Amino acid sequence: MRILNICAYTWAIGGPARIIYDHTTEVVRQGHQVDILSPMTPGEKMYPVPEGARLIACARTTPLSNIYREFSIEMYQYLKKHIHEYDVIHMHGIWHFGSLAPFLIPNKAVKVITIHGLLDKWAVAHSKWKKQIVTVLYQKRLLGRADLIQINNTDEEEDVIRYLGYRPKNMVIVPNGMKLSEYENLPAKGVFRAKHGISSSQQMVLFMGRLNIKKGLDLLLPAFQKVHERLPDAILVLAGPDDGYQAETEDFIKKNNLGSRIKLVGMLTDTHKKEALADADLFVLPSYSEGFSIAVLEAMTSKVTALVSDRVGFGDYIKRYDAAYLTPLTSDGVAAGLLKILQDKSYALELSNRAYKMVTENFDIRVVANQLLEEYKKVKKI
Repeated sequence: MRILNICAYTWAIGGPARIIYDHTTEVVRQGHQVDILSPMTPGEKMYPVPEGARLIACARTTPLSNIYREFSIEMYQYLKKHIHEYDVIHMHGIWHFGSLAPFLIPNKAVKVITIHGLLDKWAVAHSKWKKQIVTVLYQKRLLGRADLIQINNTDEEEDVIRYLGYRPKNMVIVPNGMKLSEYENLPAKGVFRAKHGISSSQQMVLFMGRLNIKKGLDLLLPAFQKVHERLPDAILVLAGPDDGYQAETEDFIKKNNLGSRIKLVGMLTDTHKKEALADADLFVLPSYSEGFSIAVLEAMTSKVTALVSDRVGFGDYIKRYDAAYLTPLTSDGVAAGLLKILQDKSYALELSNRAYKMVTENFDIRVVANQLLEEYKKVKKI
């Protein structure tokens, strides 16, 4: 098959780029052709391109792309010229130009949309007026026209049904996966700590994700302040690019004199990310809304004990395996979980062992990629 993924394929976008990378690696290995069509802003760091695949970068059309996400005349021109070359057009996310453009040009390709959690109640309420306009203009109608809607879990199934008002026949649950072998051999312990002045005796709590309020930073920061009062040597590392909440984070740190205990280290990629995971005592993501958090899977695959909300995209699996501390979405609840894990090493070890079992049994990319390929074939028209 000839497959075209449409997504902003950058480090800053986070999970979807990682999902495409892992899926493409496996699909290309099986002999399929994969291209990645990505709107880009000059200076953005693109995600690595799997060997054998091709990245087609298209310039975002500014300032319109600042209002209408990912708008790109170059993208449209590429599709108009080449869309007939593909068997499958896989659009990642909704509300943006990349999920509209393939429907504007006559073609016979199978059109697939992965929701990536963007119909969650919290996500829909964010920038609500823009999404209401897009809903009225085309989004609801185009979801109904897609040949395949990929969702990751039963929560997302409920989100789609609530949004459309009915259950579409073309919707299937296929979880995301990852290349587990990449996390089998992490860097040596102590490298990340040495770089950032964190001693081996200090307990390191790692948050890894965009600095956005939806990640639960408004809960995590006051929760960590409470933890610091009980465990003064604990360190919170915030690893991720600014996405609208860095100024508030810096203000909180300054007002509460936590500059030596909360470290903002920016976005970590490749080896640097693995160094952080190797040194972390605990991974935390009390998110209000996630499609399917690859960051949580990376932590669990690295055998780092996790504290998360049940909104990370696979809460049902976590509950079944008892694979993480599932926190209520309150600062007190997050604080209680952090203290429990940091003060009870045997409990933390049990959680991380069950989490590793959960990941290896359910989210190996070799299994997941084949599930999605089979769904492609079921709706393939040519």
